[in-house]
Amino acid sequence: MALSRWEIDWSHMSCTGGSCFPPVVMTASHSDSLVVLFGATAGAYGAKLGSDERELILLVWQVVDLPSKKVGTLHKSLVKADNLDLSDQCREVSGLTPEGLGKAEPLDRVLQQFSQLVSSDLKVLGRSSYTLCSDGQLLIRQVLHPETSKKNFLLSDCFYSFYDLRKEFHTCYPSSAPVKDQTIKTMAEYLGLGTDETEEDFGVWQVKTMVAVIFSMLSESCNHIFTEPETVKYKYETGPCSKSETVDSETVIRARGLPWQSSDQDIARFFKGLNIAKGGVALCLNAQGRRNGEALVRFVNSEQRDLALERHKHHMGSRYIEVYKATGEEFLKIAGGTSNEVAQFLSKENQVIIRMRGLPFTATQEDVLGFLGPECPVTGGKEGLLFVKYPDGRPTGDAFVLFSCEEYAQNALKKHKEILGKRYIELFRSTAAEVQQVLNRYMSTPLIPTLPTPIIPVIPPPYTIATGSIRDCVRLRGLPYTAGIDDILEFMGDATADIKPHGVHMVLNQQGRPSGDAFIQMKSADKAFMVAQKCHKKMMKDRYVEVFQCSGEEMNFVLMGGTLNRSGLSPPPCKLPCLSPPAYAAFQTAAVIPAEAALYQPQALLPTTRTPQASAAAPPTVTYYPAQAAQLYMNYTAYYPSPPVSPTTVGYIAAPPGAVAAAATATHTPILPQPGALVRMQGLPYNTGMKEILSFFQGYQYAPDDYNGLIQLSDQARSVLQAPKEWLHADSILLLYNFSGQPSGEALVTFPSLDLAKKAVAEKHGQLLGSRCVELYLV
Repeated sequence: MALSRWEIDWSHMSCTGGSCFPPVVMTASHSDSLVVLFGATAGAYGAKLGSDERELILLVWQVVDLPSKKVGTLHKSLVKADNLDLSDQCREVSGLTPEGLGKAEPLDRVLQQFSQLVSSDLKVLGRSSYTLCSDGQLLIRQVLHPETSKKNFLLSDCFYSFYDLRKEFHTCYPSSAPVKDQTIKTMAEYLGLGTDETEEDFGVWQVKTMVAVIFSMLSESCNHIFTEPETVKYKYETGPCSKSETVDSETVIRARGLPWQSSDQDIARFFKGLNIAKGGVALCLNAQGRRNGEALVRFVNSEQRDLALERHKHHMGSRYIEVYKATGEEFLKIAGGTSNEVAQFLSKENQVIIRMRGLPFTATQEDVLGFLGPECPVTGGKEGLLFVKYPDGRPTGDAFVLFSCEEYAQNALKKHKEILGKRYIELFRSTAAEVQQVLNRYMSTPLIPTLPTPIIPVIPPPYTIATGSIRDCVRLRGLPYTAGIDDILEFMGDATADIKPHGVHMVLNQQGRPSGDAFIQMKSADKAFMVAQKCHKKMMKDRYVEVFQCSGEEMNFVLMGGTLNRSGLSPPPCKLPCLSPPAYAAFQTAAVIPAEAALYQPQALLPTTRTPQASAAAPPTVTYYPAQAAQLYMNYTAYYPSPPVSPTTVGYIAAPPGAVAAAATATHTPILPQPGALVRMQGLPYNTGMKEILSFFQGYQYAPDDYNGLIQLSDQARSVLQAPKEWLHADSILLLYNFSGQPSGEALVTFPSLDLAKKAVAEKHGQLLGSRCVELYLV
């Protein structure tokens, strides 16, 4: 490291203005000494310092004794960055070169020397402590804290308390420019100080000018006192959040693209240097109860939130994280809770929360405590356990556990996939917001026995969603969840005149809530192309919306339950989709199930007996849905499960006998009775394909000749039934996907008989496929 010193003669001081890189002044807490600190990075400067993640390359500092108005030695130190590629602006303004920086010391060594030199200067001045004070927040919050966090070394305590010189200056001179518009140059000009920066080396004139500004503030005419420093939180504090709280929308952001395994502490580390509110990290879960790569983060004030937005596309590991504005309502929807039981559970502060998944339904508190053992004692014993249950009191197989320290939590995590009873148990880090979210979702899970009546068959003929390969449709992705038809029409602007009648299709989840997607049928492919070009990433309610051109075939595929992703189409999660409740009154049309979808029966309607005699006597089975859902478009989501003990996918209601009889005499496409039994596979490796599953079930084969003549079938249905001589083939397997188009780790396999299915479950349950233990359930 090249370290140089300048002795300052204040009688000949030339104060210069203009700031390329905001300097920082540091003082000890409750002390009479300040340390003026200036820093520069290899990239952006000024108001954008730290926004590009570039490393620190320069530190300049000087100690100031406030009572005597004496100064110590001015120090300038270059910092060797890992990436010495300097931006053009940095080269031009600073005059630094990669060659010069290559001879410097790394940041950890520079900060060690900084502490030693400051202590030496304080001793000369007869002082022993200091507090930090900066020209703005950026150097401390946006550069030093994030960079040292990424490089895994700790900053000394002095960097957690500092004065913001801009705020102090505005307090001292209320008629000066607003804080956000202040710079070293504007402060110097306001005081009438000289600002010729060419007389000094880069960084030196900034420090000298800041010291001169401080001395002016200490003069008898002002007599300013530094009393309330800014603070940086040492660590993120966990805590509960009530739905009755008021959350300022100006303090909330949405982080997107997070690694699925990231915890609230990982997110707090990503925002290191910024003050997150207590319990302010809420990890979002998808419909399957798994983290979806998003989180809502609440900061202590709008200033901290604005700084967080500057970290848009900063990296967490190898992934860049998108940061957008969000609302307090969105935060409360995810993190807020109303349960007294949950509030009491989360009332113990500074606890590490672990989520247990896959517990036997008969597991008791004693069983869980015994599983964890004495090496990881639970806080409060039984009071530190929270079992998740359905509204009717049935266990879900999930539980949350509190530990008083990281060591106990780590010991518990080592038990991941160990056996309790006959089940392996998964353990994950969790958060207070996730506890609220899981409990809220389970408590709102509808119970099948209470679904409304009457029910009617869903094969209405009036209107069919257009299909075909012509790309005359557009897909809107990332819509605000509060967006309605009017918002979409306003978003489309003049292009609304080119929308086909009945051409707006909102995609809803099974709870009837918007999924953030919509499809629009345009009058031509050219119109669809123009809309996609014009509206892509256009803002709607503070969110940018992605607009893609697609075909009617692709649109119909998604509305029927499939997913679209960059690699193409992903099959629907089940052969026959369920319906979504309405979100709008306009453009309502009847949902139509394609003829090929009618060839498959949902698992809830599989015959209870598999004998030829029973099947021969059974009338053709028809799928029924609640009456109010009959006029809606379809899209699939499962109820909120928690693998590996999730309930089987529901959403199909068997019709009453009278309705079945009526349906049997109705004129519609003949429906194939589904022979055999359905087995659900859970815990599959995410790269599992048809070939691996077929190999897993090798030997479970069946020739379907015995099913001939069981029922009067159409030629199409008979060909489907008779095609394979080995019944367990690729068409017997259905891989399940999540809404992101990614494999969910689950699959459905149709076996030719109930006995064969039971045999497969008994013999194959718990065996390895690849490196993972696969669970099988008869559904």
